[in-house]
Amino acid sequence: MSLIIAMSLFSLSMSISPGPVNLISLNTGANAGFKGAFGFVSGATFGFTLLLLLIGWLLGAGVELAAQNTAAAGLVWMGYLGAGYLAYLGWKIASSDASPNRSEQVSPSFIQGAALQWLNPKAWIACVTGVSAFRLAGDTALLLQFAGLYFVICYVSIASWAWTGARLGQLLGSASRLRWLNRLMGTSLMLLAAYLILSMLFNRL
Repeated sequence: MSLIIAMSLFSLSMSISPGPVNLISLNTGANAGFKGAFGFVSGATFGFTLLLLLIGWLLGAGVELAAQNTAAAGLVWMGYLGAGYLAYLGWKIASSDASPNRSEQVSPSFIQGAALQWLNPKAWIACVTGVSAFRLAGDTALLLQFAGLYFVICYVSIASWAWTGARLGQLLGSASRLRWLNRLMGTSLMLLAAYLILSMLFNRL
């Protein structure tokens, strides 16, 4: 029972804390409503769970990703790709128009939500840390239990950001205010992408 509680607290702390996926969920909810954000929320949850299972099985098979130079280089380039994709999404959000009519808004898709998790450094850190902390590598039953628990908590956590965004969008009301929210959220994502790139560059020096 104590292990379940520990896993739940870990999953909640990693899922509910601010990050690229949650910020996009917030912004999508504000512009397209909770229903409009549901596809992105679902994709992000399924994408993360699949990543968690893959990392758990790879580490269980003895594939030490960080210990191999080629794999480590691949992870670095994935970090750059993730930051670049994040900057692209930030620019799209910052430059997008806003309309009080939420049915007219084009929302990030299920595939975009899943892809962002695979390119999200926070997701990789959460997966590797969780598998290592709870010694899940090689224990398929416990890994599946953790993944199932994380799936539910992750879904609720990301959805709560979308729900908060939907309420915020109703509060802001006008297109001009939503446009300023888009600029703020988009700029925040681009700054986060720049921070990630600079961090990777300085860590390699």
